[in-house]
Amino acid sequence: MTSRTKATSHENGTDLFRRYLASQNLKMTQERRLILEEVFSSSEHFGADELHLRFVKKKVPLSRATIYRALEHLVKSGLVRRVYLDQKKAFYEHVHGRKHHEHMICLSCGKVIEFSDDPLERRQDKVCHELGFRPLRHSLRIVGLCSDCQ
Repeated sequence: MTSRTKATSHENGTDLFRRYLASQNLKMTQERRLILEEVFSSSEHFGADELHLRFVKKKVPLSRATIYRALEHLVKSGLVRRVYLDQKKAFYEHVHGRKHHEHMICLSCGKVIEFSDDPLERRQDKVCHELGFRPLRHSLRIVGLCSDCQ
């Protein structure tokens, strides 16, 4: 979560997003609310075009531009993280209420395996402290072959 949206544990994503938007002199429109709800309806990674297709299938008229703008605000608010699971396009995942995690990506089948490792997190914090570096965010992406594809 960014410093702009420091949250207490009882705040929900809608409240945080509304507060972020207000700080940017923007309103919580029906379109932004629908996008927020759809993003938080699953913990799966998704692309912006995939999100657009979900709305097309539901016959909800939202333009790609509206979706891209809303996703950018969700990222800046700290509720959603942009991740690069491959080198071609960005994916998104909601992070509010979820433990920080890293990703392993299978080059053969495309499977994404999420993992958390507290000793690794502590080591990264220690290295940053030792080097006088103030981290704002990080991501670790390990690319290889999953056990099914080896």
